[in-house]
Amino acid sequence: MRYLARREHSRAELHAKLSPYVQEGEDLDAVLDELEKKNWLSDARAATMLVDSKRSRFGTQRIAHELRQKGIAENLIADAMPQLKETELDAAREVWLRKFGVQPQDQKEKAKQVRFLQSRGFSMDVIFRVLRSDFDIE
Repeated sequence: MRYLARREHSRAELHAKLSPYVQEGEDLDAVLDELEKKNWLSDARAATMLVDSKRSRFGTQRIAHELRQKGIAENLIADAMPQLKETELDAAREVWLRKFGVQPQDQKEKAKQVRFLQSRGFSMDVIFRVLRSDFDIE
């Protein structure tokens, strides 16, 4: 219950955290089923919380990867992708502005900015749109 009180966990994540503490004869899956039945454990809520907390700093690819690592089902990931793609360009611009704020002056600097945005999980299409755009830098 302490794990769930701190933040939302996926079923697979909670199973991995609790499995070292399972004693002989105890049924961890039955406990997790009961938590899901009482709506205390929800993969959909865990996915929503992760997406909401990461969307302003990371791209769609990285968020999808983290969801998969936490054992979220592919259908829940697919449901989250359209809303992430809508805001990905704005998030990439915001991240780029915080880190760099000026257009690259040469190829070396451009490569550095591209690598940084790639490491944050933004797609190449979005990265090049950010670097090509002439939006106002405040």
